[in-house]
Amino acid sequence: MSSVTGRPAATPRDSNAAAGGPRIVSGWLARTLLGLTGLAGIVAIWWLAIHLIARPDSLAAQFSPGRALAALPSLVTEDRLLVHIATSLRRIAIGLAWALLIGVPLGFLIGRIKAFDTALSPTLQFLRMISPLSWMPIAVMSLGVGDRAVYFLLAFAAVWPLVMSTAAGVTQIDRRWLQLAESLAATRGEMLWHIFVPGLAAHVLTGVRLAIGILWIVLVPAEMLGVSSGLGYLILDTRDRLAYSELTAVILVIGALGFLLDYAARLIYRRCGYEQR
Repeated sequence: MSSVTGRPAATPRDSNAAAGGPRIVSGWLARTLLGLTGLAGIVAIWWLAIHLIARPDSLAAQFSPGRALAALPSLVTEDRLLVHIATSLRRIAIGLAWALLIGVPLGFLIGRIKAFDTALSPTLQFLRMISPLSWMPIAVMSLGVGDRAVYFLLAFAAVWPLVMSTAAGVTQIDRRWLQLAESLAATRGEMLWHIFVPGLAAHVLTGVRLAIGILWIVLVPAEMLGVSSGLGYLILDTRDRLAYSELTAVILVIGALGFLLDYAARLIYRRCGYEQR
């Protein structure tokens, strides 16, 4: 129907769409404020605990949130915090790249070929249950002190969620799509690009998010293998200098960067058309 002025009358769908935007924004603001409130509460409990159990001139007082925040400027200017962050992120990117190059094809073969799955599953399950950090002495003796040992440990830690997510994605692809492609005489390349890649994308992205979380946890001890830069090295350096306020500040930076990496992975997931909380 048209209104008196001759313009089309607004439909219920149009009204709902117009109201959906403000609701989404208000919901995002509410979640953000609630999250910030929880974070502020944790910091308040942290400050109160230090204030109650430690004297102002004691060693424990150096771990207070106020002193950690006050130490951040000197970390940036004197200890080259940004350089250490860039070095750690570069190692994360290279370790993840190696894990993708190995994990996705291996997971595809395991999910696609039953005999391959049967033959490799016991070995892979055995290796997966070994902590990546237990390989540290072997990595140093085999690859030497430096970046190569760190890359090996990071790739070893990140490959397993990618293998399992990819294999699970292959098994969940609707077989009718494969039968349809075969009936249309699709080549292997066409099947790979038009069926497997879209069908596996969500599973691979989920594996990437899990891998980033594992990588970030393994990174700090891996960077204690004699390297001269990175956040793990900075933890050791501040400990050796007895700069405990700076050490606490580095811990806060590690937590903040890990949160941002996970948030970026979730954002990419949603931008690709998938929903994930």
